[in-house]
Amino acid sequence: MGMNFDVKIINGTVYDGSLNNPKHCDIGINKNTITKMGELSAATAEKTIDATDLAICPGFIDTHSHSDTYLLLEPSAASKVYQGITTEICGNCGASAAPLNGGYKMPSDWLDKDYSSLNSFHTFEGVKSFIPWKTVAEYRKLYDTIKPAINAALLVGHNTLHAGICGYEPRAATPEELNAMFRTLETALDDGAIGLSSGLAYPPGSAVPREEIIELCKIVAKKGGLYTTHMRSESNNLLEAIDESFDIAERSGARLQISHLKASGSENWNKIDTAFAKIRAAQQHMEIGSDRYPYTAGCTDLDIVLPLWATYGGRDAILERLRNSDSREKIRAELMDKPDDHWDNVMIGSTKFEPYKGKYLLEVAEDLKRSPVDALLYLIDEDDLKTGGIFFSMSEENLWRVLAEPYVSIGSDGSMRAPWGPLSHDHPHPRAYGSHTKFLRAALDGKTVPLPEAIHKMTALPAKQFNLKKRGLLKEGYAADILVFDPARIKEETTYADPHRLSAGMVHVFTNGVHCLENGKDTALRGGQFLDG
Repeated sequence: MGMNFDVKIINGTVYDGSLNNPKHCDIGINKNTITKMGELSAATAEKTIDATDLAICPGFIDTHSHSDTYLLLEPSAASKVYQGITTEICGNCGASAAPLNGGYKMPSDWLDKDYSSLNSFHTFEGVKSFIPWKTVAEYRKLYDTIKPAINAALLVGHNTLHAGICGYEPRAATPEELNAMFRTLETALDDGAIGLSSGLAYPPGSAVPREEIIELCKIVAKKGGLYTTHMRSESNNLLEAIDESFDIAERSGARLQISHLKASGSENWNKIDTAFAKIRAAQQHMEIGSDRYPYTAGCTDLDIVLPLWATYGGRDAILERLRNSDSREKIRAELMDKPDDHWDNVMIGSTKFEPYKGKYLLEVAEDLKRSPVDALLYLIDEDDLKTGGIFFSMSEENLWRVLAEPYVSIGSDGSMRAPWGPLSHDHPHPRAYGSHTKFLRAALDGKTVPLPEAIHKMTALPAKQFNLKKRGLLKEGYAADILVFDPARIKEETTYADPHRLSAGMVHVFTNGVHCLENGKDTALRGGQFLDG
C-alpha cells in the first residue's frame, strides 16, 4: 500500500534551514508534521502543490517582536504571514502582555486598543480590568482558543514584572518585593514563558540595579530559559552596556540574547568593531546570540528623547512634568542643548495628528511655527505620550556587517499589523511588514550573506537560540511550518511613507500544516500555537 499525505509539495528547490546547499526533493505533510522527504511521485495526497521554479524553506521565526496583544486582535497576522513568518518571539524589551500585576500599565499602543470582544472567548476569574487575561497561563489559553495564523513564544518583560510589583518610582525592589518577583517569574516560566527580557533604556528598568536582573536571571537559568536585553545604551555607552549584559549572563548562568545589535549616532558608528570583538571573545566561554532588523532607522515612543529624570513615575507623572511650567522649561532647556542637526533625522510615526504621520520633525515644526524642540514637546504632551518616533541614526555599512555576523538572527522589532481592521490606522515602521522579505531579497540579489545562510538566520539559528523544539528545519518529524516563495518576485513593498503594504512573492505558507496563505491569498485558515520552547 502506497504512502498517502494530507499535502504533498513537489518540484521545488528546497532550502532546509541548515547551511547546506539547496536540494530537490518532495515533502509530505500529515496533520501538523513533516512525515516524509524524498522522491514521492508514487504517493497520493489530498492536495498537491507544484513548486516548479519556486523555493521551499522552513517558516521564518521573528526573533524580536512586540505583537503580544495584537495577535489576539488580528489573528490573520497579515503583515507577518506575507513575509513568511510563522513564529514570533514576543515580550521583548522588558514589556510583555503577561503577567499583569498591581498598577502596571501596558505600553500605550497596546493599552489603547479595545479587548472587550475577547470576552466572548474567555472570562477569567479574578481579572478586574477590561483586559481578559492576567497570568501567562490565561494569556496562553486565550491564544490557543483564538488560534492566530502564526505561533508565538512569550518572554516575561522585566519592566512588566518590576512595575507591577514595585511601581514606577526609580528605586530598587525591597527584599519582600524581590521575593514576590521571584515567585511571579517562576510561575510565568512554569506556565510556558521561555525567559526574561529587559528594557534597561526604559523606566523603571533604567533605574534598577544590575543585581536585581542577575537574581531574576538565576531563576531563568534554573528553568532552562534565556535572557534577552534591550541594553542600557545602544549609543554613547554601548560598550559598557555590552559588558553589563555579559556580567548578568555570566553571574546568573542564563543564556544571553542581545536585542537589535546596533551603534546609534554617527559619533558611535566606529564602536561596532569593538562590539564584535567583545562578543566573539565572550562566546568562547558563554552562549551569546543577537538579532537585528535590516533598516537603519529605529522606532519607539517619541518621549524616549526626554531626559531620564523626567521619565520616572509612570505616565501621569511624566505628563504632570510636561504640564508644569517650571519642569517643562527644565526639560526644554536640556533638549535645546542638543546640536541642531540632532533633530534632522527624526520622523513622526503613529500619532493622533493625522497630517503629521510619516513627516519629519522639522516639517512638523515648520507647520506649527515652532522650534523642533517645542514642536516635539507639543506632540508628546497633546498626544498623551502616544506619539511614535522613527529615528534615522544608524550606519548602512554597519547594518550589513551586523546582519552578516554568524550569531545574528533576523528580528523585526515590530508588532504585526494588517492593512485592514483595528491595526490598520496607525503609522508603523516598515519593519513590521518588510523585515524578513527585505533580508531575503538582499540575499537573492547578492547584497548580504548567501541565500542558504540568510534562510538559516531566519529559521534554524533562531530555533536554536530560543530553544524551539522541532522548528526551524525541513526535516522528517519536525513541525510543518513551511514556505513556498517565488525568488523572482519576493520583496518588501512597504515604505516609511506608506507602511501598510503587504510583501510580495510569498506563494504558500503553512503553519503547523495549516495552509494559511495559498497562491498569495489569505485562506482564513489558522493553525498557530502558543510555544513553550
